[in-house]
Amino acid sequence: MLGRVHVAVSLLTAATVLTGCGSTVENVKITMATGSEDGVYYALGKGLADIWSGRLGITKPQVVATAGSKDNVTRLINDQAQVGFSQADALDGVPGSDKLRALARMHDDYLQVIVRADLPITKISQLSGLRVSIGGRESGVEIIASALLKSAGVTPQAVNLNLNDSTQAMREGRLDAFFWSGGLPTKAITDLTKGLGVRMLDLSDVLAKFRQEKPVYGSATLPASTYNLQSDPVGPVITLVVRNFLLVNEKMPDDVAEALVRQLFEGQPELVKAHSAARTIEQRSAIETSPVPLHNGAMRYYRENKV
Repeated sequence: MLGRVHVAVSLLTAATVLTGCGSTVENVKITMATGSEDGVYYALGKGLADIWSGRLGITKPQVVATAGSKDNVTRLINDQAQVGFSQADALDGVPGSDKLRALARMHDDYLQVIVRADLPITKISQLSGLRVSIGGRESGVEIIASALLKSAGVTPQAVNLNLNDSTQAMREGRLDAFFWSGGLPTKAITDLTKGLGVRMLDLSDVLAKFRQEKPVYGSATLPASTYNLQSDPVGPVITLVVRNFLLVNEKMPDDVAEALVRQLFEGQPELVKAHSAARTIEQRSAIETSPVPLHNGAMRYYRENKV
């Protein structure tokens, strides 16, 4: 076993006991849990796979489309993935999540509540009784949508559809609204606005109460120019934001974690080409991963770079 270290499902544990086999970094194999194929996680995952394989000389990581944050957390805990994306709120109360570590805080996700422009809906309270997708099961979208609707006392005809199915159902008239939490812009929503009049709900009337209940969320203004919204009037909307983390299991060797973080930042210009959300990733804010501890290898990188 002095040659290669096999890590496809189990998380790199063999690498820590080998001797005389060279760098563990060169021998790693990584499966990366992302999200919907039209979502930002997936685009960034594909970009990171290219960066890590090209710059580190490792086998190109396998990028897996998943249901989203909660699914990714479960895969990491169960050693079905070595790297995964997750919203900060998706780890709350999940057994085994204390074994996870963060490589970096990534971009922030914006909650986007999309409704058909031919419906007189301008507030979340008006969604009661309507056909609304709250995101796929085990997704971060489902977590935030369910919590917000409960806080606002709104009871729609809720269904669990992923992003692709939500946009298709809206095109076909089978859905009145859907929730999405992702980086800006999200391609599937951009594509939807090209053929269908939609508007995005401003959430300012419910944010104060909800953020008091759930301080893990922030608020931000989503510019009108983000999408080609065809509703009138068109303007910026106030919505929720949630931090995104790049996570691994605590068992990942320190040198591997450090190398992955280093190339995340040194390869950032390439990552921006994969998705513009990567522009907002900064070393100073990357260490803000509470309640998830930074991996020791990641911490070593940040200390060496005086972050």
